[in-house]
Amino acid sequence: MTILTISLFSFLLLIASICLCFCNGDSNVLCIESERDALLKFKNDLIDPSNSLSSWVEGGDCCDWNGVVCHNSTAHVTQLLLAPPDGRQGYGRSALGGKINPSLLELQHLNWLDLSNNNFSTIQIPKFLGLLGSLTYLNLSQTRFQGAIPRNLGNFSELQYLDLGRNYFSKYLDLSGVHLRKATDWLQVTLSNLPSLLELHLSDCMLQDDTSPISTVNSTNSLAVLDLSWNELSSVLMSIFGLHGLVSIDLSYNSLEGPIPDYFGNMSFLEVVDSSFNSLNSSIPNSLYSLNHLQSLTLSFNDLQGEISSAIGNLSSLIHLDLSFNELQGKVPDSLGDLCKLKEMDLSSNGIDQDISQILLILSTCCLDSLESLRMSYNQLSGHLTDQLGQFKNLAYMDLARNNISGLIPWSIGELSFLKAFDVSENQLNGISDVVPTWFLNLSTQFENVNLSSNQLTGRITYLNVGNIVDLCSNRFFGPLPRLLSNRFSGPLEYLSLSRSLFSGSLYEFVCNSSMTSMKVLLIDTNFLSGGIPDCWNLGQELKFLNLGNNNLTGKIPSSLGDKSLEMLNLRNNSMLGELPSTLQNCTNLVVLDLSKNHFSGRIPAWIGDKLSKLVELFQNVLDI
Repeated sequence: MTILTISLFSFLLLIASICLCFCNGDSNVLCIESERDALLKFKNDLIDPSNSLSSWVEGGDCCDWNGVVCHNSTAHVTQLLLAPPDGRQGYGRSALGGKINPSLLELQHLNWLDLSNNNFSTIQIPKFLGLLGSLTYLNLSQTRFQGAIPRNLGNFSELQYLDLGRNYFSKYLDLSGVHLRKATDWLQVTLSNLPSLLELHLSDCMLQDDTSPISTVNSTNSLAVLDLSWNELSSVLMSIFGLHGLVSIDLSYNSLEGPIPDYFGNMSFLEVVDSSFNSLNSSIPNSLYSLNHLQSLTLSFNDLQGEISSAIGNLSSLIHLDLSFNELQGKVPDSLGDLCKLKEMDLSSNGIDQDISQILLILSTCCLDSLESLRMSYNQLSGHLTDQLGQFKNLAYMDLARNNISGLIPWSIGELSFLKAFDVSENQLNGISDVVPTWFLNLSTQFENVNLSSNQLTGRITYLNVGNIVDLCSNRFFGPLPRLLSNRFSGPLEYLSLSRSLFSGSLYEFVCNSSMTSMKVLLIDTNFLSGGIPDCWNLGQELKFLNLGNNNLTGKIPSSLGDKSLEMLNLRNNSMLGELPSTLQNCTNLVVLDLSKNHFSGRIPAWIGDKLSKLVELFQNVLDI
């Protein structure tokens, strides 16, 4: 019994000694070696004229060093307080200088960094400071830093205090993505110390009407670029209109409501205005049309009403005009033809009711050489396309889909040598009936997307050398399938539809001698193809959709057709026979398999249920079920 008591007493003494050594926050705990080494590297790049960091020595306890604070129990370095005691802006004898070593990144628990009142006059704020994710306090005021404020300072998710005042920064500040709804005080202090700021980017900062810091900078005319996009503003802040020198303002993707303020007319230097994706519901005020320096006006995706005023002709510098997805009505004014620099105009998805030939006539008075993009789909346009269309020599994009345009497509469209996209679908145009000329197949440098579907085009197509998306379905082409030529200008052919036509002959040349290795969609159904599917499938490993249904194909399904990427295989209504090849079980992504109306035999293999787990449609006529 005595021995047991002594042993227990010894054990308790051991526990007590451990607690004294490790549990007492005031004990002599040495700092962590890796953090001490990081601090010494940091010191080595500094200029220390007064030897204020003399306590920072090899082998010492960094938790006792001047300006270093460690956590009581973990010994991690949590604070660096390196402001000189005399407090003079970079001129005191104890001011530090030199460079800031990236070794600070090894102090992963650092939450307080004060370098204020030092002299770093030869360097910018290091970008790596934005990687100190644990910082809650950062004071770099009066340090004579130069150049730009690093954009990644916006990465401080825990920061509660930031002071960059009284430095020599360049005139650009981007804090996009920093949530400032509850932390605008330090931003206002920062902005008040940047009196010559030219650009301010506060996109996606969760700003609301009562939390915006713009009132801090509206006393100066220096600000030229202001980005408040992707916030939660419900009205255009009146303080913005005090920024008389503003050149660009972005208010897109907010919750702006009501009319567009007339005060925009007082900002005479504006070149870019973007208030898209809001809920503005007025007509466009004439004051906005008075900005004769304006180059880009984007008001798309709002609820704007009324007609486009003839005052739009005053925007003599306008290059880009986007009023799409609104409720504008009536006709475009004749003064639109005064915009001699206009390159892009998008009036899609409105209620404009006008003859398309009148619009082309208005634009032709001044925009013949400048206009590159005209988009007016989803309106109520009527009338005929005229040969006047061919006069817009630099036109690259034209979208007039979903209107009431009738008649023929004019021959002059062939004169548009820069045309990349032309969409007049879902109008009342006559069907195109003609033989596709050889020259059309040689436009390899021009088209990425060719869609001539649902017409009455006829003739033979010996080769295809156009685009990475080609849709020629629902026409009257005949003869053998065309030879596919690779096109180094428009990228690899990925989508090809030759469905519902009169193609005939074998698949062999088309499949086995093709250089198309990136084909994803191949549709040749409803033709007159004959013979077997050759066992040399050579259209790449990315084929997802294959439709050869409604032809006269015979023979077995080749084993080379089994590919893991295949998602849809349609061989419906042919004369194919035999059993399913076991390689089809490799098509583990297969969702649709249609083998109906053929002469296949044998049982449905068990691997269909086991291997093809994504299969949702299975049509197969077999002898034994």
